[in-house]
Amino acid sequence: MSDSIEILRFATAGSVDDGKSTLIGRLLYDSKGIFLDQLETLENDSKSKNLKEIDLAHLTDGLKDEREQGITIDVAYRYFSTPKRKFIIADTPGHEEYTRNMFTGASNSSLAIILIDSRKGVLTQSKRHLYISYLLGIKNIIVAINKMDLVDYSREVFTNIREDFLKLSDDLSVNSINFIPISALKGDMIVDRGVNLPWYKGETLIHILENTKIYPEEDFSRSCFPVQLVSRVDNEEVKDFRGYMGMVTSGKFKIGDNIKILPGKKESKIENIIVSGEYSQEIDKSQSGTLLLKDELEISRGDVIASLDYELKINQTILSQICWMGEEGLKLKTKYIMKHSNKNSKIIINKVLNKINIESLKELESDEPFQMNDIGQVEIKIQNNIVYDTYESNKQLGSFIIIDIESNNTVAAGIIK
Repeated sequence: MSDSIEILRFATAGSVDDGKSTLIGRLLYDSKGIFLDQLETLENDSKSKNLKEIDLAHLTDGLKDEREQGITIDVAYRYFSTPKRKFIIADTPGHEEYTRNMFTGASNSSLAIILIDSRKGVLTQSKRHLYISYLLGIKNIIVAINKMDLVDYSREVFTNIREDFLKLSDDLSVNSINFIPISALKGDMIVDRGVNLPWYKGETLIHILENTKIYPEEDFSRSCFPVQLVSRVDNEEVKDFRGYMGMVTSGKFKIGDNIKILPGKKESKIENIIVSGEYSQEIDKSQSGTLLLKDELEISRGDVIASLDYELKINQTILSQICWMGEEGLKLKTKYIMKHSNKNSKIIINKVLNKINIESLKELESDEPFQMNDIGQVEIKIQNNIVYDTYESNKQLGSFIIIDIESNNTVAAGIIK
């Protein structure tokens, strides 16, 4: 298999017992993405429980508590491949109190599979997962209407759920929504078509996954390097060494490039680059390394080295869409910590501008503080200037988390639109 084969990262989401674990197990099993020892363990486990068929859900339930309770309680990443494409799955939990994990799992995904139990139809959690997918800029959504075997593979049930879902997504800018009837338990329309859905003329789930267009995450022509650490060495072997360590989040840098350092608005030139302990002519997106500049400048952790043509924003007040994750509600005018890129800053949330009505997915004006799982727009005042971009243009500089000062718990995740 070629090393240059495309990788599709996708998230699975749905309510409790919609069958996410069984679906992923079926994908791995039918695409021959499991090892023989895993298969043997599954067979023995199923025999010990007197099950007639292998319990495919156990392929993805890695935590003991998870298996005992029959639920998924954390984001788990699974890997498999076909001759056409490699896949990384973010398996997110279904319980409402773990909605924050959906936010985490979907943040690096190009596609989301939203599972719906054919007996229950579109639930509130289905709507929440749709909006989070939209908010995080996911361009492709597959709505997998599962457990069709429990409704006699009814075309009418499938059509009604499809129409209900489309009404919700009318106002959301999603490039592509595919609807597919499946039975994860029986394997219908996952890898093989099966014989129970002759009225469905669309493609199988694996065919859609293999052929979905992967949109570029951002404009790679603009180069950005948030500084994580300043390396200074001055001894008998090395004199006056000062390098700036970090990772390229967009574009690339070459020796001789003219650059600027923000928020101080200084300018300099790249004199040398170190990657993996060796001097290099350039450093590309997602590579970590050290930049050495021509001029001695005061640069610290959290500053951003960028190409001259990259018009980044600098401000102490931002408007942001957040998903509140804390068990305690948001407290306005209270100090929190914002972790944005490589910089931690004290903040207060001045006001709530609106909230999303999860039933209609419409923005509603509201000044009521957020409770757990609320999504909406807030105004944030930061103790210092931050360098940022929109989430669509640069995921690292356009996203952040909010941390409670006293408990050190992450209480919100946000993106800058």
